[in-house]
Amino acid sequence: MWGKFRNFEPKIGLQEHYLLRFIGNIEAKIDAKGRAFLPSVFRKALQTSGEETLIMRKDVFQHCLVLYPLSVWDEMVDNLHQRLNRWNKRDQQIFRQFVSNLVSITLDGNGRFLIPRQYLEWAGITDQKVSFIGMDDCIEIWSTGNDEAEMSAEEFSKALEDVMGDNLQLKD
Repeated sequence: MWGKFRNFEPKIGLQEHYLLRFIGNIEAKIDAKGRAFLPSVFRKALQTSGEETLIMRKDVFQHCLVLYPLSVWDEMVDNLHQRLNRWNKRDQQIFRQFVSNLVSITLDGNGRFLIPRQYLEWAGITDQKVSFIGMDDCIEIWSTGNDEAEMSAEEFSKALEDVMGDNLQLKD
């Protein structure tokens, strides 16, 4: 594994990103050039944690965009890197694809950032309305009204019961 060939010293402040908690679903607009204002509640969380850079990439599973604070992104890449074998062709292709299709984002003085046209098209963002969804340590950007973003109420309650039902046991 690559991790065996690298010296992974503990990073000071690595766990600090866990203080970042992005929650909520905020509808917003992008302008004709593809610029969006990061919702203020998310900007405040970034400022409080000292984060200045975000990494944007296409989601692995669904047609949405994902913004990762740099510290979260770095930890994900390190984790993936450690699990892959540098001398395995498939592993190298997985790593290449994971890290190559991304954009580094720095907010301007007004809290805006540019979403590249090809990213907007891939995510199906054809009008100027988007939803920013806080997903704990990252933020998803969806085309408003995209049905992929949520389950039906019945699907959600059943899935939550399946995931949490066996884990919840009352203690006397």
